[in-house]
Amino acid sequence: MECCIISRLRVQPLWFALLFLVGLFTILKLAFVVVRWVYVNFLRPPKNLRKYGSWALVTGPTDGIGKSFAFELARKGLNLVLVGRNPDKLKDVSDSIVAKFGKTEVKTVVVDFSGDLDEGVAKIGEAIEGLDVGVLVNNVGVSYPYARFFHEVDEGLLNNLIKVNVVGTTKVTQAVLPGMLKRKRGAIVNIGSGAAIVIPSDPLYAVYAATKAYIDQFSRCLYVEYKKSGIDVQCQVPLYVATKMASIRKSSFFVPSTDGYAKAGVRWIGYEPRCTPYWPHTLLWAVACSLPEFVVDAWRLWFCLGIRKRGQRKESTKKE
Repeated sequence: MECCIISRLRVQPLWFALLFLVGLFTILKLAFVVVRWVYVNFLRPPKNLRKYGSWALVTGPTDGIGKSFAFELARKGLNLVLVGRNPDKLKDVSDSIVAKFGKTEVKTVVVDFSGDLDEGVAKIGEAIEGLDVGVLVNNVGVSYPYARFFHEVDEGLLNNLIKVNVVGTTKVTQAVLPGMLKRKRGAIVNIGSGAAIVIPSDPLYAVYAATKAYIDQFSRCLYVEYKKSGIDVQCQVPLYVATKMASIRKSSFFVPSTDGYAKAGVRWIGYEPRCTPYWPHTLLWAVACSLPEFVVDAWRLWFCLGIRKRGQRKESTKKE
């Protein structure tokens, strides 16, 4: 059959043979992409995270994705350093983890990422002194209460977005990284957002999306800088997850629960520098990339204007 195809190509015009080869290459490339997608999402084994170290540090662990990450890392046999601003919630999460995973050691550090970060980072440094911290999950982050135009973002919200999302992640990484370098092993996971990467723009969430774009580039640069030092740096890019910050209560096929996302997220630690661990999100990403940017921009603006309208209505009701 192969000989028959080759012999037929020989008698065809040159343009036809070239067109055939381009088509064949396209099909093979598509097949490779599909096979690789199936492998990394369903067949590839997760890494043994204890090889990075016996401790993991998680910021923002009292709710949402951070809390689920803490439980999932404990399930994998790691001890935990939990960093958050509410001591009561930190204690509740710590007690729950110890009750569920009896052998897990848990340390808590109270840090308000919207407050004095220098003091907070110093406390983190003291807490991890002498600990084999092999995994860092920079999850802490804030968003808008609801969608709004840039000129409607007040000074307090603007400062918090930059301080928590950008400065907080940067300084915690700066505090933990030297120990990883000394041991020549480690994994850093920074939680990004589809708002900065999957869609071409996120109108009415401009500053939030910009801070997450920083996280993406920061992660990629560190990945290149420290890969040869045994440190795997990764930016995880979730789309919508059922969290309080996203104002989504119920999970669905395309909107996972925080537990569902964290389970997928932990499986991807140590692999690609940028990833979308929850596989249905990759389907949405593919759809977004296949559409013209102006179509996605128009849809997103319409969608966010609806969020803004509902938020304003809710805010006015509270004032009354």
